[in-house]
Amino acid sequence: MLPHVQRLERRPSTYPDAMSFPAVFLDRDGTLMREVNYCSDPKQVEIFPGVPEGLLQLKEAGYKLLVISNQAGIGRGYFSEAQYRLVETELARQVQPAVFDAVYFCPDHPERATARRKPGIGMILEAQRDHNLDLGRSFFIGDKAIDIECGHNAGLRTILVRTGYGAKESHARPDWIAEDFAEAVKIILKETGDERDQSA
Repeated sequence: MLPHVQRLERRPSTYPDAMSFPAVFLDRDGTLMREVNYCSDPKQVEIFPGVPEGLLQLKEAGYKLLVISNQAGIGRGYFSEAQYRLVETELARQVQPAVFDAVYFCPDHPERATARRKPGIGMILEAQRDHNLDLGRSFFIGDKAIDIECGHNAGLRTILVRTGYGAKESHARPDWIAEDFAEAVKIILKETGDERDQSA
């Protein structure tokens, strides 16, 4: 059974804040790259069109970029952490010249899940501590209901992309729905512009 997670209330914050940074939390499979069931081979990595450009736009707008990924294949014994790392390295290569600020993954078996496994917010809280993040100004982009739930649990604004499993999700309650990652980036940049206008 997944651990109970209390949702954090989203709190308004002053923009800009020199002491903390907004972030975009990114699911991996089905969001940045095509869904491959338990991907363990870097040859299977295929990023979606527009991902490197979109990541660069977010970086230029001042967002930290954090990948937050469940990797139950490790816990189930389908592949090793070393194999996972090869896939991670290939993803990083394909998104260049964009660069992730950090990548977090949870290898837990679903039946032995800790608070790190989405929809738990353990990985988000680790990222917040490691990178001094302002969750009230941050977003989560994912293709599964579990991503949206995780984002909401942490007080983030959420975007469901219809790539990966997103096209079939019917019970997720995201703040926005986007056809793909490029459209999700446009939503965030519009919100960023609106917030700056309001703080001017």
